[in-house]
Amino acid sequence: MTDLAAYATLFLSAFVAATLIPAGSEVALLALFAAGDRSVAALLLVASTGNVLGSCVSYALGRVATRFADRPWFPASPAALARAETRYRRWGRWSLLLSWVPIIGDPITVAAGLMREPVWSFVALVAIAKTGRYVAVLAALGG
Repeated sequence: MTDLAAYATLFLSAFVAATLIPAGSEVALLALFAAGDRSVAALLLVASTGNVLGSCVSYALGRVATRFADRPWFPASPAALARAETRYRRWGRWSLLLSWVPIIGDPITVAAGLMREPVWSFVALVAIAKTGRYVAVLAALGG
């Protein structure tokens, strides 16, 4: 696999993994790391960038979704939205530091969009969380 294809695969894997689509990017990262012929810093940068941008898509979906909350086909009831707002207001933007956690992380990024979290704080906190996770994964392997 060429470097461009390898990095594109890693980017797309990380991007999709940060959306509501169930996927994982660690396998791609670990495979490229194990090959040993690519820079750890480049792998970290590509994976983190893809993952943060994928989270931005989830955030944008949350921002747009509020326009349709009154529609009968909307997937969340007004009560479910109220509960999400209560939880997000309780923990606020700091809950975004858990955006790396499987299962709960992606809904947190959507909730941040629903609750109109400022983009600057969203990107900063998600970047810290997502990059931190990849640093931990690579460090566990001796990277």
